[in-house]
Amino acid sequence: MNILMVLTSHDQLGDTGKKTGFWLEEFAAPYYVLKDAGHQITLASPRGGQPPLDPKSDEAASQTDATRRFKGDADAQAQLASTKPLESVRPSDFDALFYPGGHGPLWDLAEDPKSKALIEQTLADGKPVALVCHAPAVLKNVTAQDGVPLVAGKSVTGFTNEEEEAVGLTKVVPFLLEDVLKQLGAKFSKAEPFKPHVVREGLLITGQNPPSSEPAAEALLEALAKEPAGVDS
Repeated sequence: MNILMVLTSHDQLGDTGKKTGFWLEEFAAPYYVLKDAGHQITLASPRGGQPPLDPKSDEAASQTDATRRFKGDADAQAQLASTKPLESVRPSDFDALFYPGGHGPLWDLAEDPKSKALIEQTLADGKPVALVCHAPAVLKNVTAQDGVPLVAGKSVTGFTNEEEEAVGLTKVVPFLLEDVLKQLGAKFSKAEPFKPHVVREGLLITGQNPPSSEPAAEALLEALAKEPAGVDS
């Protein structure tokens, strides 16, 4: 199947003068879960080209087997360097969406009308959408077919207020993801900070944090196999 992964193009961490972007593990782990399962992966971002990498996700303490594999994978690196502009992709060309996190999406993808339309059409077509860590922020303006917020009444997860506090960015981010999802009427589910936690409700799959990246991708594989949806894992 054809899976579209959508990454951020935003590289400024608020007004701090520091850099942000996508979180390496949240891209690399799902990329290989999906690729090793035999699926074709297309990468896109709002601006196209090389998406910005959060420098903290490139530090030694943040490395995993998947990130180390990516660093030795010239083909994957070349693919990442040439993401398609989001405006050039069509929902009909893909069987599923996956959004890696990092703080970048809070600024660009959360407000991007092309991303909003892409998610709405994908779900309307009966195809699954998975988002991990800060990426559920892109659901902020997404609506269901009846016009209400997509997440209203749905069980979801994402980077928690406690986790944001732990990384010291509560006052830097444009909004707190947990708060916004709750305000939209979501049933927000969470595990202990930085422990894997994935929620699947129907076609919508959300992961709480970086350690949830791989299990979120595995949940997407289950959804593609048309297995019955459960909630919380």
